[in-house]
Amino acid sequence: MSQERARRRDRQVYLRSHPVLFALLAATRGRVAVRIGGTVIAHSRQAYVDALTRIPLDRTAEGTTGAAAGRLTGGGLLFDQDGDDHRGTRRGLAESLGADGVQRLRPVWTELLDRRLAPLADGRPIDLVDVAAELSGATAAALLGVSCDPRELAAAARAAATAGAREHLPGLPFPGRRRAARLAAERLDDLLAAGAQTRGGSSRDALTAAGDETPGGSSRDALTAAGAGSSRDGLAAMLAVAAINTTVAGLPRAVAWCADADLWGYAATHPEALTSELLRVTAPTPLLPRVAAAAGTVDGHPVRAGDRLILIARHAVEAHRRNPFPAEPADPRTAQLVFGAGPHACPGARLARLQLTDTLTALAPYRPVVRAARPDRHSALPGWRTLIVSATPQPRRGRTA
Repeated sequence: MSQERARRRDRQVYLRSHPVLFALLAATRGRVAVRIGGTVIAHSRQAYVDALTRIPLDRTAEGTTGAAAGRLTGGGLLFDQDGDDHRGTRRGLAESLGADGVQRLRPVWTELLDRRLAPLADGRPIDLVDVAAELSGATAAALLGVSCDPRELAAAARAAATAGAREHLPGLPFPGRRRAARLAAERLDDLLAAGAQTRGGSSRDALTAAGDETPGGSSRDALTAAGAGSSRDGLAAMLAVAAINTTVAGLPRAVAWCADADLWGYAATHPEALTSELLRVTAPTPLLPRVAAAAGTVDGHPVRAGDRLILIARHAVEAHRRNPFPAEPADPRTAQLVFGAGPHACPGARLARLQLTDTLTALAPYRPVVRAARPDRHSALPGWRTLIVSATPQPRRGRTA
């Protein structure tokens, strides 16, 4: 087992899903930023931060996360908002996903991990992708206050993301792609609406219901505020898609790297650093597609209004150069960039970090090894379709006379 083996395996999720894009990024990563026609690819840490904090961004431009989210949700939700609306929505989400909110959700995934990892103790293998799907679906359902089968919710959210993923990338449009994305979004909306009604409310009560069982209703108030001025149905769909897809893509990749490099010992001695380093090298959302709304510069390179920006998170955090070393982790300010920066930082970072830390801590006693791994060629984010792991056999103790 070695870091190089871990890196070779992880590279497969890029080579099998987006080989042309990966080749382009690899060919240009030696430069701070590079212009190809009307597209600026930002590789350096400073260029990445400048683009997210100093360049005004067009949140509704085609090919951006905002445009895709707007079609999924009907518009007016976080990614395509500006000014006070954007800040208000982010504030509400930050409160619901803050320390108290995450701790209220924590029993959902810790109890699930106890159940789903139990076969390892009996020498039976498990599929970490299936575990991540159920974990993320259960957590999203609890956050949104809907009664849904976790795997069904995860499947619907992943399908919605996959159907719209290609619109994030440069290239020729394919007939039927927009319709497929719309149908997938409708299926997710229908599932969330039915889940909300099962709890005795309407689909617009899904977010409000998330706080019904919490003292003081703080989670309810925060999520209700997050949906003020916009469709709560759409907000629920957006949160489900974001939370589920990043977890299903990122968690198994982190576990595979940890297993191949045999980093399990750090789960006991440096758990937070292990999580931070694994998130840094796997960068679950490896690039951010944006469009500049005004002219500016990124790390000294000019950007024009209307330029497409491809911000390479994995290069900004040096995932391609520096292996994870929890005993001497990267600067937290650099590692945090996998979740964005400034007003474009992901409000779910705390939740993602704690989920991964708890998963690694629960797995560590078994010191799992990867038995089989199959990349997902169609997922919205680079990830595994299946990742089969089993516990390292424990040496038998010799008999004493």
